[in-house]
Amino acid sequence: MMAQYLEIRQANPGALLFYRMGDFYEMFFDDALAAAQALDIALTKRGFHQGESIPMCGVPVHAAEGYLLTLIRKGFRVAIAEQLEDPAEAKKRGSKSVVKRDVVRLVTPGTLTEDALLDARRHNYLCAWSEVRDQAALAWADISTGELRVIPCPLSRLSPELARLAPREVLVSDQHDRDLAPIAADMGAALTPLSRGSFDSVSAEKRLCALFAVSSLDAFGSFDRAEVSAMGALVDYLDLTQRGKLPLLRPPVRETAGGAMQIDFATRRNLELTQALSGGREGSLLLAVDHTVTPAGARLLERRISAPSCDLPTIRARHETVRFLLEQGRLREDLRCHLRRVPDIDRALSRLALDRGGPRDLASVRAGLAQASAMHHLLQNAPDLLTEAATALLGHQDLVDLLDAALVAEPPLMARDGGFIATGYDTELDETRALRDEGRSVIGKMQADYAEASGVSGLKIKHNNVLGYFIEVTTTHEDRMRAKPDLFIHRQTTAGQVRFTTLALNALETRILNAGNHALEIEKRHYDSLKQAILAQSGPIGATARALAEIDLASAFADLAMAEDWSEPTVDDSHAFSITGGRHPVVERALKRQGSGPFVANDCALTDSSTPAIWLLTGPNMAGKSTFLRQNALIALLAQAGSFVPARAAHIGLVSQLFSRVGAADDLARGRSTFMVEMVETAAILNQADARALVILDEIGRGTATYDGLSIAWATLEHLHETNRCRALFATHYHEMTALAGKLAGVENATVAVKEWEGDVIFLHEVRKGAADRSYGVQVARLAGLPQSVVDRAKTVLEALEKGDRDGGKQVALIDDLPLFRAAPAQTAPARPAAKASAVEARLQDIRPDELTPIDALRLVYDLKQLL
Repeated sequence: MMAQYLEIRQANPGALLFYRMGDFYEMFFDDALAAAQALDIALTKRGFHQGESIPMCGVPVHAAEGYLLTLIRKGFRVAIAEQLEDPAEAKKRGSKSVVKRDVVRLVTPGTLTEDALLDARRHNYLCAWSEVRDQAALAWADISTGELRVIPCPLSRLSPELARLAPREVLVSDQHDRDLAPIAADMGAALTPLSRGSFDSVSAEKRLCALFAVSSLDAFGSFDRAEVSAMGALVDYLDLTQRGKLPLLRPPVRETAGGAMQIDFATRRNLELTQALSGGREGSLLLAVDHTVTPAGARLLERRISAPSCDLPTIRARHETVRFLLEQGRLREDLRCHLRRVPDIDRALSRLALDRGGPRDLASVRAGLAQASAMHHLLQNAPDLLTEAATALLGHQDLVDLLDAALVAEPPLMARDGGFIATGYDTELDETRALRDEGRSVIGKMQADYAEASGVSGLKIKHNNVLGYFIEVTTTHEDRMRAKPDLFIHRQTTAGQVRFTTLALNALETRILNAGNHALEIEKRHYDSLKQAILAQSGPIGATARALAEIDLASAFADLAMAEDWSEPTVDDSHAFSITGGRHPVVERALKRQGSGPFVANDCALTDSSTPAIWLLTGPNMAGKSTFLRQNALIALLAQAGSFVPARAAHIGLVSQLFSRVGAADDLARGRSTFMVEMVETAAILNQADARALVILDEIGRGTATYDGLSIAWATLEHLHETNRCRALFATHYHEMTALAGKLAGVENATVAVKEWEGDVIFLHEVRKGAADRSYGVQVARLAGLPQSVVDRAKTVLEALEKGDRDGGKQVALIDDLPLFRAAPAQTAPARPAAKASAVEARLQDIRPDELTPIDALRLVYDLKQLL
């Protein structure tokens, strides 16, 4: 056995080997040491190899999925070696013959299909990047849904495209392994190098043609060599990991560069589009807008949020659909009621194709197609997008009828469990089950028949482990039994009893003993037949699944607009950017959940003309500048994703690129300071932003010396205005920059209003035209809880600095003249005017709320009102 293990292990380097032994997957040697530590399971020993004990650990087969998920998340790859024959078959070759085993699957982050290993509401992409001479392309597939796409992708665009897809695994040629490792690490993806042969475009084309059973790929579109190479590498890797059982991939779709809004990795992170900065979905835009009710609809929403369209007809068609469903409230609710009963058809199809499915996947397809058929009649006289989707919902009635007739209402998860074929579908199966489940009643009926035929009322049919089933009578009735030798066959005579059998009884005995296995074999045959019937229609079924996802997303956007009072945006090919009453969807949702009051809506108007439009935003910290910047970026993104937007009105000229430089964080792994990260991200914006870009910049230059930072911020704003000529929102604490509004035609000053009251600062969160007079940093520091002595000292230094600035730059001398800071004794805060005595307060002093009855509380309110 160990010889077999070592042979299989050597053939699968770089992966932990799950070696099937009965009901366990066992691991040995270094694999056992690594797995025991990673899974926190017991490490044992078994046998010896070269004089030393062999380390060993194992996991139960029925619980293997959970352990697999842990290993994949920790960066391992796992080879699954199964028993390929029954142990009884192996014994026929000799008592010490080893059961045949081999690897049936290589589990990697990008090739997962099991529900337990996947997030139902997110894609699990496997990507491949290829470069052929002066061309480069990125291909990606989700084998759990069958999606396969490709896009031209030079190296400079690789990072933004991977940020959009968020793949779990990236395939590259071994010659690019080191160069692309940092990019994959940034995305949190596993990088898998393959030999150059996997990326050979000629071999790749043959692989793709064989997969889709075509002589040429021209039927699917025009693909260049790099695109064919990338897709071929994907297929080659899937063939390797799935051991020849290729997933049910749909024909490839070629995406064009520029078809979607370009959003780089830093912007996605800063805007928290699909994942919050904390790492989870809570706090992300995706979670805030997700009203979908099906897994496929949720995955489509993630794709739309990650890649908003830049095609005006597509955007307008999606808005028209949302408007229609918003107006047709009853229709929307009926659709969503049906959609809630739709399982994940795509992933069920994929598991069936890879032979990892079960009866429950058959039932999922049945339920999904039945709901699709029921929804079709609801979509008459709908907009084009819904009408097109409705046409894909029909054509499956024969298959649904077949599955309805064949399957029980709630089938088990695995085919080996049996019991999933409905009664009445197969007569032989029903009879076999009757024998298995009702053997005693069948024997009893036969006993009555034989008693009548022989005339011996005391005749009994019994069973023992030696004879099996037999007929037993007393010796006094032996002659009667022997009188019918053509029916009763003598088997045994004992003291007082004589035992007989019949041909029918022997046959029945065999059938009863084998009934359980025979029933399971019949059910497995039906399972295979039903699976093939579904896979034969995989193309139309996949189209239905995509149509259901489209309907789900449209109705979810309409439901969101109704629930949150969102409005339909106007999107055109102008350079306009006019938002009336805009709100931040994530912050507004958080305020509602906390009961913290309404979100303060604000307008934003970047003029539509040949002149660049830039708002220079000033105001104190905590006043809402960053929220204002982000909300306008998110409104543009949502509008082009096909959703209504959180505003009273919105007119948005098409945004081709979205850039965000918000927040601050260092990158210790690469030796980058916070300021360096800020400069790298700013450089990317200034080098890439075109005239249709929307840029939001927050506090550029704050990470270095004041005058250095001011100089960089000043020059950055000028570059955006003069060179990039794009729409931008630029927040800063450098009040000197407000002078640029008088020098640059496209720059306007705006500020977030605050109010001072008795030394405190009150944030109004209102954005107004004009410039802030100061940043109120000291007041914010006091609100944060700094010791009063520190706050008072800061006020003293601030006044000295401001006086020195007015006097011509004598700050250093003035600071030197200041009294030294004394931490103790702490300075006391300036006394405030004594408040007048209040009758209401005096009345409340003696109140104990816990002791008030409801009527007492009501009387108290009247008393307080009278005192007031």
